[in-house]
Amino acid sequence: MTGLAGVELGPSRIEDLAAGAWILGAGGGGNPYHSLLNLRAAMRDGFRPRVIPVDALGDNDMVAVVSTMGAPLVGEERLPDPAVAARPVEILAERLGRPFAAVMSLEIGGSNALQPFLVASRIGFPVVDADCMGRAFPEAQMTTFAIAGLRNYPFCLADIRDNVVIVERAASWKWQERLGRVAVTEVGSIAATAKAPRTGREIRNHAIHGSVTRALRIGAAIREARQQGADRVQAVLDAEGGLLLFTGKVRDIERRTTRGFLRGRAEIAGLGPDDGALLELHFQNEFAVAFRDGAPVGMTPEILCVVDSATGEALGTEVIAYGQRVRVIALDCPAALKTPVALESVGPRAFGFDLDFRPLFPESGP
Repeated sequence: MTGLAGVELGPSRIEDLAAGAWILGAGGGGNPYHSLLNLRAAMRDGFRPRVIPVDALGDNDMVAVVSTMGAPLVGEERLPDPAVAARPVEILAERLGRPFAAVMSLEIGGSNALQPFLVASRIGFPVVDADCMGRAFPEAQMTTFAIAGLRNYPFCLADIRDNVVIVERAASWKWQERLGRVAVTEVGSIAATAKAPRTGREIRNHAIHGSVTRALRIGAAIREARQQGADRVQAVLDAEGGLLLFTGKVRDIERRTTRGFLRGRAEIAGLGPDDGALLELHFQNEFAVAFRDGAPVGMTPEILCVVDSATGEALGTEVIAYGQRVRVIALDCPAALKTPVALESVGPRAFGFDLDFRPLFPESGP
């Protein structure tokens, strides 16, 4: 590593990170609240989370890429454990025969944004200000590393029962997803993972830089609006140049957990300026496509998020419920997700919708 000190996050900034990541999760990535509780406890015991820029990495530094894999609904019942989060990293380091220099999140959305900090609280690594999704997505091939064609193995997963699976080789990123998903389903539809290790050079060339900073910025906007008694949803839109798509009340929700995913749809009846209209949101862990009165009005890879109209708090696909008054917002996604090659993996057709991607934000993303 180049020796850059990075930035130490205090308690209020960890709160900002959790709030911002929940927005960037597009309804998925898992509710960060329980991970936040773990980090609060670790920080009371002396843990000092540190975030470093990508430029702090040497070309050959090895970085652990971590996440929780599984269905968000299960994550509401099986709570995160820092020891379990760190276990795949420790095992993969033993398998590789060399130490990691840092840790980063697979995705900046939801609780997975806090996963590297849980690992760091046990092992002491700095956390890289980057991820490889710029939001949350449900499958392994939906990363900038996969889009770039980087090697997808070895990877490791572990569960709370001390089951450990190492996949030494997978024929493709889709095969990695299939093999990992089978293992995760067998251990109860949730497990901690360490994906294929990445070098500093690979992260510099192919990761999404500044994603932790973006989550912190969104969280700070929410906190400041709360302190000032201002509209928290509008504060997010102003901070990120986002769009308000719909205002309404949840009138129906359909959810099912299949093959380690949470799938379904939510119907939102319009209120106020949207009175008389109906918004239908389809999801696979994350919100993928929004239809207003049958016509598509927002779609992946841009970020669709449902927030509580009063508090501005994001609502995950596992907790959105009948009767909630909500606003649906859209935020831009990184430009790397909008290329023709990337859209094959993260566009609406990758989620089963016969739609061409129509951007709400035609300029390059953050």
